[in-house]
Amino acid sequence: MRFTRALRWTAGGVAAFAAAPLAFALYAANLPPLDLDATKARSTVVLDKDGKLLRPFVMADGRWRMPLSAKEVDSRYLAMLVDYEDRRFYKHRGVDPVALVRAGWQFVRHGRIVSGGSTLSMQVARLVEPREERSLLAKARQMARALELERRVGKQGILDLYVSLAPFGGNLEGVRAASFAYFGKEPARLSTAEAALLVAIPQAPESRRPDRFATRAEASRDRVLARVREGGVLPIAEIERALAEAVPTARRPFPNHAAHRAEALVAANAGVTRIETSLDHGWQVVLERLAKERAEAIGPKLSVAVVVVENETGLVRASVGGADYFASERAGGIDLTRAIRSPGSALKPFIYALAFENGIAHPETMLEDRPHRFGLYAPENFDNTFQGMVTARAALQQSLNLPAVDLLKLVGAQKFISRLREAGATVETPKDGGAPGLAIGLGGLGISLNDLTMLYAGLARGGAMLDLRELPERTAKPDPLQFVGHVPAWYIADILIGAPPPDNAPQARLAYKTGTSYGYRDAWAVGFDLKHTIGVWVGQADNGAVPGLVGRRVAAPILFDAFNRIGLHSGLPRRPREALVATNLTLPPPLRHVRQDVPKTIAAMSRPGLQIAFPPDGAAIDSEATRIDGHPLLKVKINGGSPPFTYLLNGAPAHAPSSRREAGLRPEGLGFAQISVIDATGATDRVTVRLQ
Repeated sequence: MRFTRALRWTAGGVAAFAAAPLAFALYAANLPPLDLDATKARSTVVLDKDGKLLRPFVMADGRWRMPLSAKEVDSRYLAMLVDYEDRRFYKHRGVDPVALVRAGWQFVRHGRIVSGGSTLSMQVARLVEPREERSLLAKARQMARALELERRVGKQGILDLYVSLAPFGGNLEGVRAASFAYFGKEPARLSTAEAALLVAIPQAPESRRPDRFATRAEASRDRVLARVREGGVLPIAEIERALAEAVPTARRPFPNHAAHRAEALVAANAGVTRIETSLDHGWQVVLERLAKERAEAIGPKLSVAVVVVENETGLVRASVGGADYFASERAGGIDLTRAIRSPGSALKPFIYALAFENGIAHPETMLEDRPHRFGLYAPENFDNTFQGMVTARAALQQSLNLPAVDLLKLVGAQKFISRLREAGATVETPKDGGAPGLAIGLGGLGISLNDLTMLYAGLARGGAMLDLRELPERTAKPDPLQFVGHVPAWYIADILIGAPPPDNAPQARLAYKTGTSYGYRDAWAVGFDLKHTIGVWVGQADNGAVPGLVGRRVAAPILFDAFNRIGLHSGLPRRPREALVATNLTLPPPLRHVRQDVPKTIAAMSRPGLQIAFPPDGAAIDSEATRIDGHPLLKVKINGGSPPFTYLLNGAPAHAPSSRREAGLRPEGLGFAQISVIDATGATDRVTVRLQ
């Protein structure tokens, strides 16, 4: 009888054991597909040009979960994770029968759960589909989901999900967030001790947080290392060193580089979680440190903004919006690279560039630096002295005010503003309803550091303007707008590289210009070398006056230091073939002196005005119809004026002064060309044509 009962129990157990897989298969087949969409949510990260993290942003629900794949994690971490959590990970298909049998036997033997038999795949299933209950049905569902995950994403996908979703205490999810929060580094650079701690924490994330329970965290880390020693995964000497390493006791702040620029990019790219920029992480870090150091040395409330632009492409390589993002006394949250401020004298080079292009002056043209009025406007030099007769080169290098205003009057204030705006700069003028006055040449307008740096990068590029960009171009680059020709742009660079450097700085290393706004509210310095352009602004975010805040004394040293920190490529672009290198005495007579006081004699008044009769302004000319000896030739005819005449093509004299009223000019190639003619009295006419 007893034998019969035992036989029945045995038969029943065998039948149940045989039926269990079938029941599990039916159960798993009736489950709805696992929804993996929720696992795709990630913190938005802003990266530099090489993929280095500049700034992460917390998710909408307050969690940190950064993009990461298992391939981006230190290999020792993965080896320890598999050895500690699931040694047969690469041998099973999501559920390990050996581990389940072992767990069942331990439960029967000890009367309690000793090990759960969970695989890494089952742990990931619990992370993907969290459930609070702990029951056989919940375990069966977890096993079914593990098998499904293995079929859908494979072993590599399981590891990718684990390193992205594993909990590490508080609002930290994923190995990358934990690595930055506890160690301040990417998970690809973990030490053995750090990797072991990150293996241990997810088993009990709240009670093993090193920032709150350092002793427990260390004990759990040491258990991982002991298990790894048994498995022979790492050398014993390496494990011994790891055991002696202290655990962190506080959370570190997440990286916050290029904070202002990152915020703007995230706002402009809603829904994008990985934003790759043109910024350089190394330069960004050193220039943020430079801005903070200099602002603290200059005085309270002051801030420093810096922008670095690659000349060839217009890509922004570094952007420091303020001296300290978290300093409330310096209004650190305001992006001062975008603030509209008075540039002082920083726009003078563009007045000279237009004057050179239009044939009004040459770097060796003599200008008058003497007191005089322009209607009610009576500008003075910064030091209240006057130099008398000076060349345009010396006037710009010394930043003299009167010669600049003289040239602006000849160029035209409205034309100057229009050309700046056509180049892509946002320029604000006084809202009094009147036309722009000559004061705009000395800072009587508003412009941002970004736009001012963009304009100087255009000069470094030979006068071709490109908008600043922080995102690598995905499509063909737009054609640059030619602010001035490459000849006048080279003239400006040649002048600015000879400007007096700040104290203790080397001479002729950097083409640069400074500016100081009225009332000592803004100090500027912008300069370029062969590779990059850097703009520096110093002032108070509230636009307060700061006595002694002078561009050359305050901003210029920061500019030179910034170039030294990123690497200076000193020198000038190759001199254009058309550039006129001459002394004042060897210049064409009309270019030797900008004359404002030509006598209005009866003969002069009766003489017809100078005018280019052909080609008309805006004409499109067929190059094939104008070729002589295989080269295009632009024929020019003039009426009126007083000989001799000086013909200029794109700002450069085409040949020696001539009394002829017809001339043939040879352009370099197709495209736009500006033709100017100057007569003996200094009268000028110009047209722009397109050779096609």
